[in-house]
Amino acid sequence: MKSYGLKIATLAILFFTFQSCGDDENASGNFDLNITGLEDLGATQQYEGWIIVDGSPVTTGTFTVDGDGALSSTSFEVDELDLEAASTFVLTIEPVPDADPAPSSVHILAGDISGNTASLSIDHAAALGHDFEDASGNYILATPTNDLDTDEHSGIWFLDNSSGAPEAGLNLPTLPEGWAYEGWAVINGQPVSTGTFTSMTGADAGASYSGPNAGPPFPGEDFLMNAPSGLSFPVDLSGGTAVISIEPVPDNSPNPFTLKPLLSGIPDDAQDHFVYGLDRNLNFPTGSFTIK
Repeated sequence: MKSYGLKIATLAILFFTFQSCGDDENASGNFDLNITGLEDLGATQQYEGWIIVDGSPVTTGTFTVDGDGALSSTSFEVDELDLEAASTFVLTIEPVPDADPAPSSVHILAGDISGNTASLSIDHAAALGHDFEDASGNYILATPTNDLDTDEHSGIWFLDNSSGAPEAGLNLPTLPEGWAYEGWAVINGQPVSTGTFTSMTGADAGASYSGPNAGPPFPGEDFLMNAPSGLSFPVDLSGGTAVISIEPVPDNSPNPFTLKPLLSGIPDDAQDHFVYGLDRNLNFPTGSFTIK
């Protein structure tokens, strides 16, 4: 009886030992996100976090952001062993619904994990890869797509004609896949797109409001026809705002995205065909990742 009891006790110890080891292998780790500057993506997109483990992305879950920039969740639970082996945290923008288990190409923030923390920024190589400290831009007011000279304040073109011939007016880095630039004129408080582009020396993808003539081979727009609701064209852009934004692709919003590296008020007494400069606006989302 004593020998039998000893065998039972030994088996029990082994059972609990193996059970404990199994629990450790499947244990969960936790981390917190503290991010400012993100915007509400609406109902058709959401944010998703990823940790890079041995070169492969592992999802940490999705969240949304409200109109005040508050995250719907700031604490996340993942496999403890994955968390211990993670080298980088990456935040992407994903469609809703999302049938693809892999990350999208729209990476907005990233940071390398050192110890228990990572500082998150857009300039990490796994995000946009640029801090835009060297970004600059110029524009003129003109309406080259019609033959009139009485509405020259109703068009904006991101070019520089100070040499006597039009040249590129924007100095911006090449964006990674998943992103495009977009020009804007804020007219009576309403942002109106001049079109999306990836090249500073070619026409953009928009000509929704221009006249019948071909525009110059640079980003820009004449606001002459097909005015959106609440506006009438032609319009005097003086006193408005010129903006260059960085937009996710695809883009589900008619307004500029939160990334606006260049913007400037258009002078109230603006002259047509005169070169005006754009100011850098480096107020980008930032954050931290902290393992608890």
